[in-house]
Amino acid sequence: MKKKLIWATALLVCAMLFVSACGTKETTEEEQKDVTEKLVSRDWEVIKEEGTLKVATSGTYFPNSYHDEESNELTGFEVEILREIANRLGLEVEFTEMGVDGMLTSLNSEQIDIAALGIDRDGENADKYNFTIPYKYSFGSMVVREEDNSGIEKLEDLKGKKAAGAATTSYMKVAEKFGAELVIYDNATNDQYLWDVANGRTDVVLNDYYGQLMATEALPEIPVKVHDVFYNPSETNYAIKLGNDEFTKQINAQLEAMHDDGTLSEISKQFYNGEDVTVQKDYEFQEIDVSEE
Repeated sequence: MKKKLIWATALLVCAMLFVSACGTKETTEEEQKDVTEKLVSRDWEVIKEEGTLKVATSGTYFPNSYHDEESNELTGFEVEILREIANRLGLEVEFTEMGVDGMLTSLNSEQIDIAALGIDRDGENADKYNFTIPYKYSFGSMVVREEDNSGIEKLEDLKGKKAAGAATTSYMKVAEKFGAELVIYDNATNDQYLWDVANGRTDVVLNDYYGQLMATEALPEIPVKVHDVFYNPSETNYAIKLGNDEFTKQINAQLEAMHDDGTLSEISKQFYNGEDVTVQKDYEFQEIDVSEE
């Protein structure tokens, strides 16, 4: 059974809107308040009054966001979490499927309220968007050819290898740091990624461990595997427009409640073959700094 997958980014790539005062005049408190109000116009009160939570998701990232093979309905780990959050807040939920760049543009232009993207809390984009508490913990891994591990036994062996992935993700930055040749894909599906590795068009895909495990299990006919080279523990959260603090608090409150009552764990086990990805694993991971120098 073939289900679609893209490797979603954990590190956002869009620049924040920058507002400066004219000339040498200092920005007053009232002017700054006005700037903030203009930056955040679709706030929690507007969302609550409208009664609709507008969400962007990929629709091609199994098992987080994909279409059920039989019903063709949108579902997945992150999708069902958002449906539960909307239900608890008394809102309808409206999903729009798009790639990463479209999500960021739509978030800033207020066409959507929340994007299913992870923001690195310590990364370069942490101050450009609001972000929720994590709903998933994972770590980096790599898919390689089954027969020879694509000639890779450690991260240093990435030098000269062709690494496939979406542009500017933290995983591609790891590949670049170790000297890999980057092959850029845009919202590609799992079979494309995996067959390209198997056929030698590329050598490796660096991404989230659980996502790669699910992808390879879903397509056992493709001669690739998840290599036992692990690195960079990570967390996944939802992105919200910068300054929309009350709305962020509302989402966080529901995520915390779902952590406490076991709902998040139940949804995780439903989509990750019994694995609870909502709990952080205690391993000794190699940590790779991919921040800009």
